Amino acid sequence: MSAAQPLDVAIIGAGFAGIGAAIRLRQRNITNIAVFERGDRIGGTWRDNTYPGAACDIPSRLYSYGFAPNPDWSHTYSTSGEILTYIERIADDFGVRPFIRFGHNVNDLVFDEDAGFWRVHVETAAAPVYARSVILASGPLANASFPAIRGLDDYRGHKIHSARWDHTYDFREKKVAVVGTGASAVQIIPELVRQASSVKVFQRTPGWVLPRVNRPTHHLTKQIYRQFPIAQQVARAAWYWGHESVALGAVWNTPFTRIIEIAGKAHLRTQVKDPWLRRQLTPDFHAGCKRLLMSSDYYHSLQRDNCKLVTWPIDRISERGIRTAEGIEHQFDCIVFATGFDVSKTGTPIPVVGRGGRVLAAEWGKGAYAFKSVAVSGYPNLFITFGPNSGPGHNSALVYMEAQIDYIVAGVEEILARRVLLDVNEQRQDRYNVSIQRRLRSTTWNSGCQSWYLTEEGFNPTMYPGFATQYINQLRTFDVSDYDCASMPHSHAHSDSSRAPEVLRSSR
Repeated sequence: MSAAQPLDVAIIGAGFAGIGAAIRLRQRNITNIAVFERGDRIGGTWRDNTYPGAACDIPSRLYSYGFAPNPDWSHTYSTSGEILTYIERIADDFGVRPFIRFGHNVNDLVFDEDAGFWRVHVETAAAPVYARSVILASGPLANASFPAIRGLDDYRGHKIHSARWDHTYDFREKKVAVVGTGASAVQIIPELVRQASSVKVFQRTPGWVLPRVNRPTHHLTKQIYRQFPIAQQVARAAWYWGHESVALGAVWNTPFTRIIEIAGKAHLRTQVKDPWLRRQLTPDFHAGCKRLLMSSDYYHSLQRDNCKLVTWPIDRISERGIRTAEGIEHQFDCIVFATGFDVSKTGTPIPVVGRGGRVLAAEWGKGAYAFKSVAVSGYPNLFITFGPNSGPGHNSALVYMEAQIDYIVAGVEEILARRVLLDVNEQRQDRYNVSIQRRLRSTTWNSGCQSWYLTEEGFNPTMYPGFATQYINQLRTFDVSDYDCASMPHSHAHSDSSRAPEVLRSSR
């Protein structure tokens, strides 16, 4: 595609965010768009995470888009397969599948200052694709790799990463190690304990675990939701406000934090009778400092005859297993790494080059930042979904993401209606981030523990220090005065497009 025929919007990634952005753009009659997806199927995180027991720890009513309710969720909490089916269904229902270009791995994004367009370089394409605006919707959980543990390549057994599950491997009669005890691990371990002959769980630090009551949805409830959509809206609102209240203890270190800790300790005490094991499973940091874990069968699984918890630090991986710091070598047929994702705290999932050749990954070298999580100064007409400091510690990521998408669509409307470059004002961006980091000081995430929320220097580029309601409210209006506005270069300002955009409002 030449610069004379640019896309109005290039969307990078066909996960929840990319599909949601495409839907909302199409609903505003913005159809000169393309979604670039490196895989052969939509779904993002929920396409990739198919490990045994994979499920969401946010209730299904909340872990979905408000503009696309699903009355047929089977349980309170959905499995990865059911969530993936939902994403595929809304892509079809809202007619955005034809806009997706599968097998298009984007190598980098480069802003062409002479043309006023973004060049999207696709791995398999001879020439770049040009776009007036770009939505980077690849998300923070797009890339996964094995952890940097000494001797990893020496191991001769079978290695599996939780985000790249090998469904051909038979765990029966196998000795299995699980490295990690985070959100994925507490779902995987109960499943493996049922299958393998033995399982050893290598724990670096214990987490706060709360019970997860997962009830099937009654057929009458589904029928009511289908016939009376308002009933489902009320149920969603109830879940939303219930989770909002959790912020009082999970986001800030308050007396409500003690309530969460009392509940977590009570759950541990009722499920684990052995005092020594209870001590090994008791966190030494405040609830909320790391991600709260939701499971009603994790503790039971650790006490099964074929399961053992190992708390000695891992020294290295050996040819036949794992050697811990006290010198013991544990031998295994298979090692499962439930060690999470390469979260872009200090870089970008793909190279992004902005004005004057500035490189976003370099600017984020000490910690990612953005204006309201969605735009970065020096990168005009580029928007990010689930960007820096938009992480929720208590509510649904989809609630945050939906607010971001609607804000971004309002920005795209401005760009197309006025044929302009919108570059967020650097002073406003700086003031915003100074405020965010100041507010983060009093949160549980910055209270002293090490977590994937923080950089090695202790900077928090991940979480939003407030209620979801506060986050949504700051994105309700796209205020053009927050941006430095410049006309598109004259020679391209009136280039051909598949649509003549309507002049649309700047607030939604």
